[in-house]
Amino acid sequence: MSGPTLVIDLPEPLPSAVLREFRALLAGLASRLDEQRPGFFDLNVHAERLGVEDGRDDDRRRPFLLYLMGPGVGDETTFAAEHADEPEVEAALGFRPSHAVNVSAGCNREIDHAVTALLTAAVMDVVGGVAKAELLDEQVSVVADLPGVLGIVDDGQMALGSAEFLRAWAGHPDFRLVK
Repeated sequence: MSGPTLVIDLPEPLPSAVLREFRALLAGLASRLDEQRPGFFDLNVHAERLGVEDGRDDDRRRPFLLYLMGPGVGDETTFAAEHADEPEVEAALGFRPSHAVNVSAGCNREIDHAVTALLTAAVMDVVGGVAKAELLDEQVSVVADLPGVLGIVDDGQMALGSAEFLRAWAGHPDFRLVK
């Protein structure tokens, strides 16, 4: 994928009922949904279904990969490597992540950044968890004052926040995800 990625850290595996609700959410937002393996989704999302005005006359589908990671699902090695040394993150989260959901856009236009943030927020409404978003130095002061921010960690390079945070940030004039 060539666009921005956000990660949702989860304190526990997703129960079957929540996984079914997750699938239903994606089916409702997607014009195409392919579950390539349990918890690994290749989909196209219409920006308008998330409240983002696309304004293009051509095909408005935005490609995404969403996938679960952690013991028993997805790439356990990648999950372990990405979460190997995060004591500051764990302290701010209040839990040690056992699983995660990656939300990766297939394109890198401005609209893809907004759709990534709002899609991640919609997923969090279903699965819970805390979003991890990389920051540029000039974004820290903007992000720190937004609602739903749980902490700025990793020497100011990462924001931890709720779905409310992602929605507030996506609506801010200085919004842009770090790829």
